[in-house]
Amino acid sequence: MGGVVDTALDRSVVLGYTKLGSGVRRLWWPADPPANAMAGKRVVVTGATSGIGEAMVGSFARLGATVHLLGRDAAKVGRSAGAVRASLPGSEVVEEVCDVSDLDAVRAWTTDLAGRVDALHGLVHNAGLMPKRRDETPQGHEVQLACHVLGPHLMTVQLLDLLQAPDRAAVVFMSSGGMYTAPLQRWSVDELESRDGPYDGVRTYARTKRMQVVLADEWAKTLTGSGVHVYGAHPGWVETPGVAEALPVFRSVTKPLLRHVEDGADTAVWLVATCPESKPGHFWHDRAQRPTTFGWQRHQDPRAVVAFVNQVSALTGTERNVLSEHN
Repeated sequence: MGGVVDTALDRSVVLGYTKLGSGVRRLWWPADPPANAMAGKRVVVTGATSGIGEAMVGSFARLGATVHLLGRDAAKVGRSAGAVRASLPGSEVVEEVCDVSDLDAVRAWTTDLAGRVDALHGLVHNAGLMPKRRDETPQGHEVQLACHVLGPHLMTVQLLDLLQAPDRAAVVFMSSGGMYTAPLQRWSVDELESRDGPYDGVRTYARTKRMQVVLADEWAKTLTGSGVHVYGAHPGWVETPGVAEALPVFRSVTKPLLRHVEDGADTAVWLVATCPESKPGHFWHDRAQRPTTFGWQRHQDPRAVVAFVNQVSALTGTERNVLSEHN
């Protein structure tokens, strides 16, 4: 019964993505991680100074993990870390400052982290944004592409040795259900960089969120058998400061049904804490694997995937990384 209802909730979108979906699915979804499941383990969460990211930090800390709370604003990082420590006395929260969209900053920060820790058990790529106007990073990349795709990819490459140090680790790319509206195509570099017409922040957001799902799937295939599990996930529709700012009309209409941030954080935390087996696609929501395309959409063209991975590798200067070798 659970499987049929779960699928119906997922396909309905409105029911599945709101708090109604998780409220019903809790009746059958997998058990919570045991208390102190992550004691002695270390996790990095990006975009962690508010909303879902901050909720993840609290959830990981409650499971006993040392959590590296990463944001681009040092003052916000300090306030967020202080709030978590105050609510969870004795928790270990490490303050980290890095702008994920700035590739030079990512290289510098990952090098610094590698000099401070010996192993990493979890990496959650949660940083995100949805600007109304096109903007570029110091390296000249469109900011959503850089924040959602290029920066996380480079960070994964740079931290791979730390992730492979323990017996088991997990990487989660926090995507969005909005990615279903942007099927993968043979994008040119101009399209990747959103130079192909008038800038639409919502369309670019959906497109880069699709890219995250493709990237997570490729990383998962590449790292099969390595002990590093890679997943894409989406949180459903969540009440966050980002939604309020970027999608005020959507928020006003759906507010009574929006999830709390802890609910939106749940699946990513559960994935890192339990490292479940995953099938190709590797896309999760509410503790279950979900399809990466709707029924009427064509499956991803392998040639488009290869072209996309090659472009990402070139734009991040990681042509020799494991994904290039895999393809």
